Amino acid sequence: MPHEPAPRWHSALARLGGDHHVGHDAWADLETRYTESHRRYHDLAHATAVAHDAEQLAADLPFHERAVVVLAAWAHDVVYDAVPNQDEQRSAEWLRHWLTRAGVADAHIDQAEALVLATAAHEAPEGDFAAAALLDADLAILGAPPTAYAVYVDNVRQEYARYPDDAWATGRAAVLESLLDRPALYLTEAARSRWESAARRNLRAELTRFRSARGDHR
Repeated sequence: MPHEPAPRWHSALARLGGDHHVGHDAWADLETRYTESHRRYHDLAHATAVAHDAEQLAADLPFHERAVVVLAAWAHDVVYDAVPNQDEQRSAEWLRHWLTRAGVADAHIDQAEALVLATAAHEAPEGDFAAAALLDADLAILGAPPTAYAVYVDNVRQEYARYPDDAWATGRAAVLESLLDRPALYLTEAARSRWESAARRNLRAELTRFRSARGDHR
């Protein structure tokens, strides 16, 4: 993971002709939001990792499109209150606000907003390689080593602490089943090669634990 995310944010914005001073203000706000006390997983480290992986996965895209992917990656969880769909909508609005202030072209703003919104359902329009890169990067944690995956699950559980254990277990199991039902977890060949097998092992192991806890031995 890059150790200095701010310069990479500014570089991506500069590639789109964005105002440097506005970019600094946007980064300061982004950094403040990602260090909120209730965050355990969806923090600046996560956003930076997603931006790094997304940029690599988008390596074959045009120069400006890669910059859009990077900015969307950093902004995709900038608003995070563990309220699905609403968080993504508000994060997209945040990004549109700052890119507009920075003077970025409307076409780039529209694409960046659409990319953030795509993280709600985690589905990319057919042929949208920018969205595929972002969504795959966002799910990279699923293919982490088992110990790191366990830390991720625990951190997300803490972010959803207001929900009782039974509601969490039901909701989380549904998410795991939905992911495992997909023909492929990742949309790009590079991501599938790198993370698919490990991710399916992690997801199956977690789902097995939930089923064992409730006596379901399917």
